[in-house]
Formats: sequence, structure tokens, C-alpha cells
Amino acid sequence: MGKIYYMMGKSSSGKDTLLKAVRETLPDIQSVTLYTTRPIRDGERDGEEYFFISEEILDTYEKQGKVIEQRAYDTVHGIWRYATLDDGQIDLACADYLVIGTLESYRKMRAYYGKDHVTPLYIEVEDGERLKRALKREMSQEVPRYAELCRRFLADTVDYSEENLAEVGITRRYLNHDGIQCLEEIIGEIQHGKL
Repeated sequence: MGKIYYMMGKSSSGKDTLLKAVRETLPDIQSVTLYTTRPIRDGERDGEEYFFISEEILDTYEKQGKVIEQRAYDTVHGIWRYATLDDGQIDLACADYLVIGTLESYRKMRAYYGKDHVTPLYIEVEDGERLKRALKREMSQEVPRYAELCRRFLADTVDYSEENLAEVGITRRYLNHDGIQCLEEIIGEIQHGKL
């Protein structure tokens, strides 16, 4: 039986970079592409980082009972929704999966698939370093969204509080100060799960 390795962490903790590196190192691990109503960023491709869809399409999926979990963020640009759908991408009888999301989405995925089938990979970076990374990324955008950067940074403090981490039983942290070491630890966890 396969597992879902659920990567999460505060914004700009390096999740996307680590996700790509794990996929390159372990090509047999399957990916799950989430859905979002937020605008596509420079350099992103539909179907790669996310499926970029309209509110109306996500509402249709909800009515069809395909939404496993979703969350909405009241950004300075309006409501942005993210969702994981039961759309045939996950078949635990056949493969292991690597997914990226939030603490709340991890909780809902674990409830949907069962605690034994969803393993948390919590990525952590010191807040000052995260802020530097976030600012650098935002400055590279054609239209920087600094207010949204600040909102996300502050919201992460609440969302990933020690109380919330403890509530879902997350004790292990993958410190992403050295990307190579962090990657090796994550790969070790995934390989250990296959034993």
C-alpha cells in the first residue's frame, strides 16, 4: 500500500524547490497537482505547479463531491482558493505520492486517506531568512505583490503555531538551511517508509 508524503511549511521555506528535487531524485514517486483560483505567477505553467481554474469551475467540482479539501485566503487581491480533488490522481494501491500543502490541508488529507497513509514533511526555515527569500522572489515578479507577501508572512505565524503543529502530531522538522542536507533527510524518510 502506498503513502502520501505531505510537504508543508511556512511561505518561502523552500517547499517548491525541495519538491522538484525529491521528484528528480525519486522518479517513481508520483505527484498530485492541486487546483487554485489564484492568478498564475510569472514562470508558472498550468498543470505543473497548479491547475489554475475559475471560481465557477471549482464550485462545479464541489457540487460533484470531488473536493477532498480546500482552503480560501482573503488576500489583498480578493479570495484565492486552493483545493485537492478526488480526480483520479491518487491510487494508493499502485504508488507513493508527494504532495505540497498547508497544515490544515494535511489534516483533511489525513482524515480522508487515514493517518497510516499520510506522512508529514514539515519544512522549517528561520523567519528572517524566509522574509529575505520572499522579498527576493516578489521583487522578481513583473507586478510585485508586497502587501500579499506581508499578509502571508503574518498568517503563517498563526497557521503554523506550535499549538497547531502539536495538535496534528508533527514533531519532526526538516530544517532547510542547507538544501542538500534537508533533501537527503526527506529522501531518507521516504525510503524508510518503503521498508
